[in-house]
Amino acid sequence: MSAHPQLSFDEILTSEEVPLHQVTFVVVDLETTGGDRVQDAVTEIGAVKIRGGEVLGEFATLVNPERGIPPSIVTITGITEAMVVDAPRMDTVLPAFLEFCHGCVLVAHNAPFDIGFLRANCERLGLNWPKPQVVDTVRLARRVLSRDETPNYKLGTLARVLNARTEPVHRALDDARATVDVLHSLLERVGSLGLRTLDDLLSHLPDVTPQQRGKRGLADRLPNAPGVYLFRGPNDEVLYVGTATDLRRRVRQYFTAGERRSRVKEMVAIAERVDHVECAHPLEAEVRELRLLAAHQPRYNRRSKHPQRAWWVVLTDEPFPRLSIVRAPKTGALGPFRSRHTAADAVEALQAVTAVRRCTERISARDPQGRPCALYELGRCGAPCAGLQSAAEYEPEVISIREVVGGRSVVLLERLRAELDRLSAAERFEDAAAHRDQLAGLVRSLDRGQRLAALASVAELVAARPDGRGGWHLAVIRHGKLAAAGTARRGVPPMPVVDLLQASAETVIPGPGPLRGTSADEARVVYRWLTTGGTRMVRCSTPWNEPASAAGSWQTWLDKAINGRTPYAAID
Repeated sequence: MSAHPQLSFDEILTSEEVPLHQVTFVVVDLETTGGDRVQDAVTEIGAVKIRGGEVLGEFATLVNPERGIPPSIVTITGITEAMVVDAPRMDTVLPAFLEFCHGCVLVAHNAPFDIGFLRANCERLGLNWPKPQVVDTVRLARRVLSRDETPNYKLGTLARVLNARTEPVHRALDDARATVDVLHSLLERVGSLGLRTLDDLLSHLPDVTPQQRGKRGLADRLPNAPGVYLFRGPNDEVLYVGTATDLRRRVRQYFTAGERRSRVKEMVAIAERVDHVECAHPLEAEVRELRLLAAHQPRYNRRSKHPQRAWWVVLTDEPFPRLSIVRAPKTGALGPFRSRHTAADAVEALQAVTAVRRCTERISARDPQGRPCALYELGRCGAPCAGLQSAAEYEPEVISIREVVGGRSVVLLERLRAELDRLSAAERFEDAAAHRDQLAGLVRSLDRGQRLAALASVAELVAARPDGRGGWHLAVIRHGKLAAAGTARRGVPPMPVVDLLQASAETVIPGPGPLRGTSADEARVVYRWLTTGGTRMVRCSTPWNEPASAAGSWQTWLDKAINGRTPYAAID
């Protein structure tokens, strides 16, 4: 048994000065199909868990990247497509790895590369990135070793210079083992400099500005609890808003070398204080963060400052309706979309399989004065502008769109798939690929909108999620909006707490549109919480269900259609 027992996760979070020999590190290395964390994918993960110089465990697996591996990469790693064809996919591997490194400090050689891939995959798969402390052995080596001692800071060079027991060979586990040896050698060096704790180590790394070091005290009054933090400037303005499962631990990271964003360093330099809102659990923190971003629009945040600015596709209120992209949704709208471009792609897909008009002029039902355009000659429009199609004859096109958006029919999707089959049979593969992507985009859009709309239609829903310690995180959801949040700790009967939460919950008056006035970002966050992590339904005012012909029934087709590219996540 080790002379230094492993700290629990809570003990690690609440300890400000954890001795290095008591810190549990997970040294990780990835092999990938390339260097682009968006376009490329992971082919292998290797990790070693260590504490006090002892190896506690190892994690190693090949990963099916769901795409080809370039020959140049095969030459470097030796990992072929045949080796990974039967390997587990990232959606299976990543949750297991996150569990393996839970509560630990991550270590990697050139950490931005490996950590960047892990974070990007968490985002794609709808998993929460735990925001661990990170040590980069490249940066540590640059701080510890001079150019007289090593010609460069590549892993192979450092392993040779520091007499590592394992030689790195561009395979994940071997490289992780070599990085362990490098880390131990570097820690021996910093120990002689009087660095004894994790905070000492992180503060010793380069690129920590004097302003960062000098403002570490701003985190001292924050609790070790979930919530939202707000950096405020000299005029009390909100500079930055963030969320954390542990406020004190997260804010302290802004004053270490783990924070590398230049804009954030600039923000820290002018910050005068850090306010916080303590929350019952992470869902409440995430929702409050979205609301505070919308209220304050802090200039140092890059995302979600305008949660109401989603795009929607609607049918106009005219005798001959057309598809229009708008900001303000109404009942039956398709969306939400994050950009006008993606909304336009959905419009193009719907127009491809219907004869709904594309012109923007307003057409009188009684006395149309227009002239047929080229689309009429191509048989893709009935020319209602010229009086060649009555409103009654035009109506089936409008109904077909309303039916597919409402989840009552998949006829239009079947038409698109039939066209895809025709193009493939004719060996028009480039056109087929473009058509496939168009159909896949429409299915994703419909699925996302139908799921969120179904949630928003429920007047009140109460749910409970295990907190991991024998208690419950509780939430009251009204029309897709978080109305109340609370906890029932282990040993506390949860139902009386539920009753109190319902009685004190925010009154939510439904607004216009499919989401009943709830912002798209908040609806996504709530939906993800309700459908992951073992969340259970406690009470529901009306059944929460989705249409029988919803686009979700096409998920199997979609998974096959996009095999080799980004994994499918319905509401992300």
